[in-house]
Amino acid sequence: MGPPRQINIAVIGAGGVGSCFLLQLAWFAKKQKSTRISLCYLATIDGALYSQDYTDIEIETALSTLEEKGSALPSIPETVDYLAGAPHKIILVDNTSSGSIAEAYPLFLRRGISIITPNKKAFSGSYSLWQDIFSAAQSGGSMVYHESSVGAGMPIISTLKELVQTGDEVTRIEGVFSGTMSFLFNQFSPTSGQAGKWSETVKRAKELGFTEPDPRDDLNGLDVARKLTILGRLAGLPIESPASFPVQNLIPQELQTCGDSDDFISKLHEFDDRMESERALAERARKVLRYVGSIEMGTRKVKVGMEMFDPMHPIATLKGSDNIISFYTKRYGETPLTIRGAGAGGDVTAMGVTGDLLKVLCQMS
Repeated sequence: MGPPRQINIAVIGAGGVGSCFLLQLAWFAKKQKSTRISLCYLATIDGALYSQDYTDIEIETALSTLEEKGSALPSIPETVDYLAGAPHKIILVDNTSSGSIAEAYPLFLRRGISIITPNKKAFSGSYSLWQDIFSAAQSGGSMVYHESSVGAGMPIISTLKELVQTGDEVTRIEGVFSGTMSFLFNQFSPTSGQAGKWSETVKRAKELGFTEPDPRDDLNGLDVARKLTILGRLAGLPIESPASFPVQNLIPQELQTCGDSDDFISKLHEFDDRMESERALAERARKVLRYVGSIEMGTRKVKVGMEMFDPMHPIATLKGSDNIISFYTKRYGETPLTIRGAGAGGDVTAMGVTGDLLKVLCQMS
């Protein structure tokens, strides 16, 4: 056996997911026998850590070293040039939700830089960007993986890809795609026990850290719409954008221009009667409310919003902030292939990113 091959890794973003990924990368790198993983670039919004000769950065101390010795953040074209000049095959790990970085993916991929990322914006942006990303990867001989862009570490995207690539026909995709919405509706419209007011439920979810800093970023439904856009495209629908199909916005019209999240939370109780009437309607039908997304492949119908479910339905029995995604296909018949579990959180999202790293390493010669 010869010496281990070497792979250069560049990481952008070290927030909730990024910091968890660095911890996993440090463990992962030590476990590799046939591959030597070398971190050569680390960047956050405040700066970057790298050297012109691509000297290894100690993974365990990379963040503290960046704080002490980091330099100004290079531009995206400068970053592309730097990474393209790496002495070994290079993988960019984008742990941000940056739209500008996502739009630059084709630049990286055409230069032979493979990408793994949980960033939804690249794959749910314009359909032309989607096409450009994968054509750029092909022309650059690079790879792009984004398992954690839907369902955190759950094997949603890899499962769908395998269904399609092995010739199965997906007829319907349905599920709860947001950990935030799962928590909110499990609390607001429970299968048993006491339910609280909508505004109190949203406030509690924010205090517990289940929502974005501004809950309106969850309640507008865009996060779910982005995930459906990604899955629909992978299943074969040329969905133009998350704005091209119906998405139920749970922010009252009167509060969509509130100054900040605190102002929004303080006024939300004035509109509790609207959600209360929806819950009462479900209760009269002996059902519960859930916020779901669905894709009907035959009719090309995509939608996001509240729906009523029997209390025994798998979607109704979710706990906490769990997600559930069901694939209805020709091969699986009446019973869908269902994946259920934690669909949010830094550790599980980073796990999906690390899993993608393993996939890329397995394909690199």
